[in-house]
Amino acid sequence: MAGIISSVGKVASVNLSEKKGMRKTPVPEGHLKEGFGMEGDAHASGEWGRQVSLLQLESIGKMKAKGLDVGAGDFAENITTEGIDLTGLKLGDKLRIGPAEVEITQIGKKCHSRCEIYRLAGDCIMPREGIFAKVLRGGRVKKGDPVTPL
Repeated sequence: MAGIISSVGKVASVNLSEKKGMRKTPVPEGHLKEGFGMEGDAHASGEWGRQVSLLQLESIGKMKAKGLDVGAGDFAENITTEGIDLTGLKLGDKLRIGPAEVEITQIGKKCHSRCEIYRLAGDCIMPREGIFAKVLRGGRVKKGDPVTPL
């Protein structure tokens, strides 16, 4: 499992995909666009509150401990964090991610069907531990950027 959970963490990976329901590919950096989401990602849309998704590396570690060969982006999260307890956040809480700012709009999600992630990984932790947010202030985010509750 990854490092100790604290109130301040960091970006472990920035991830994008061209289609919904697919594993995302880690990229060097991404641009969180205010009121829209992660530029170039299939889920980016200013029309809903799930503009960007986050999952902690510690959650992925739980799946690895079960023998799954998974890593950052495999659960379709835009931002993989490390060292901050995302599961302790509440609706309306805000995070600063590098220069950007997001507001938590949803915790977990209902899985209506077995998506490609479930078929490939054998499980999907996003319905239980993933969080979703809208982008309040945009900016470029990259691996190593601080993730701080506001």
